[in-house]
Amino acid sequence: MDERDAAILTELQQNARLTNRQLAARVGLAPSSTLVRTRALERSGVLAGYHARVDLTRIGRGVQAMIAFQVRPLSRDVIQGFKAFALAQPEVLAVYVVAGSEDFLVHVAVPSVDAMHGMLVDRFSARKEVIGFRTSLLYEHTENRTVAPTALDG
Repeated sequence: MDERDAAILTELQQNARLTNRQLAARVGLAPSSTLVRTRALERSGVLAGYHARVDLTRIGRGVQAMIAFQVRPLSRDVIQGFKAFALAQPEVLAVYVVAGSEDFLVHVAVPSVDAMHGMLVDRFSARKEVIGFRTSLLYEHTENRTVAPTALDG
């Protein structure tokens, strides 16, 4: 990756809806060169996708939490099974496998605290591998959705 690739990534993180011509103008390249570089970044997996950001409050899912789960036995099959289960739940935004006193952090967005309670009691705690969980409500959710790419020294 060089400075031009880094510039393309920076611009696309700010606005992924730029046309190739607009992107080329912003990074100082010809549109054909920009397209070749963008496609190479996509093929290599550096540019992993283009996504719409949804305001969760406006769709009725304004209560967010991080839920730390402990599971046993801690085996590959249990880890994979719990991950698959959690990701299949419509309230789940992300699942993290972590080290420490908990095994998973699960980021959820729900309409209400009652809905979260129901989800935890009816679905998650009903799983035999779950031996405990701890819920932390998110009062404010601020994220940095951009990475400042740097050109690699050649």
